[in-house]
Amino acid sequence: MIPFLDLKSINAQYRAELIEACTRVIDSGWYIGGNELFQFEENFAAYCGTQYCVGVANGLDALILTLRAWKELGKLKDGDEVIVPSNTYIASILAITANNLTPVLVEPNISTYNIDPIKIKEAITAKTKVILPVHLYGQLAEMPEIMQIAKQHNLLVLEDSAQSHGAQIQGKKAGNWGDAAGFSFYPGKNLGALGDAGAVTTNDAELATMLKALRNYGSHEKYKNLVPGVNSRLDEIQAAMLDVKLKYLDEETQHRRQIASLYLNGIKNPLIQLPLMHINAETYEQHVWHLFVIRTSQREALQKHLSKQGIQTLIHYPIPPHKQPAYKEWNDQSYPLAEVMHQEVLSLPISPVMQAEQVKLVVAAINSFEG
Repeated sequence: MIPFLDLKSINAQYRAELIEACTRVIDSGWYIGGNELFQFEENFAAYCGTQYCVGVANGLDALILTLRAWKELGKLKDGDEVIVPSNTYIASILAITANNLTPVLVEPNISTYNIDPIKIKEAITAKTKVILPVHLYGQLAEMPEIMQIAKQHNLLVLEDSAQSHGAQIQGKKAGNWGDAAGFSFYPGKNLGALGDAGAVTTNDAELATMLKALRNYGSHEKYKNLVPGVNSRLDEIQAAMLDVKLKYLDEETQHRRQIASLYLNGIKNPLIQLPLMHINAETYEQHVWHLFVIRTSQREALQKHLSKQGIQTLIHYPIPPHKQPAYKEWNDQSYPLAEVMHQEVLSLPISPVMQAEQVKLVVAAINSFEG
């Protein structure tokens, strides 16, 4: 059996260090808002190239609280429009509607799966206040173009960096392009905790200060609540786990790239469309391959074919946001590119512990597929 993602083996590599970090937290007697959190925030900010990192409970909260902070700071108000990809995971949309803001769905570039800057321009109205690009599957959206559009129209940019830890364009990493970025450290992410965890990165001191209050009941100082906040804190144990694994992130990313290269060079089946890594000749994107996603009009048959050969695959994602019961008011709307993607995408196994022989077996199985 070739598993889609073997989390046990990934974390087993660092077992001794993780146990040591966990023991350190237990022995400290301080479990919320202590040195482990501050150390990780400092190290992850440095990794992303930003001035600030604010740890929160999960990736969804990272997005929700950033938009909420901008409302508290007077930069947004109820009903303002947020441009977001039509083919994203629903969390990107939930963060918008949770703040009484209006999502404006924009179709992706069908080759890269990321939001299309040309379509962003077409979607801007007098109510548009934020662009929320999602770096889907581990490849950065076209951030130089998006930031230029945002500057021209005086818009805020919130990166959804949940799948793109360490991805970069021209040496500038995910989390350091927009006004802020939300990260998820869900266990299956490239930088994964051993539970739920998230963070916001930014270079805006005022935003960072507001976020630190919002995550802690709206309090800057104990028992003094400046705004109506929530409880969304990155705890000491998860911060300690993440700080251990952060040291190995680039090494793990390189392994993912090697697997992706084997897939890209080895899969020759004309029924399969491979992911595109370059947007244009001038902008080289360093893809971190959170997911290796292929497309085929015969997805169900291919998935069964691979399963019979002991290869586990997943679908990211089977239902687009506008077809979800949670947003039934959108169910009659049509976003053709998102719909065809959600009908055809299939994610192949890729992880820091996957072996070259396993990759070759996947390649051979795909090449033997006849539809």
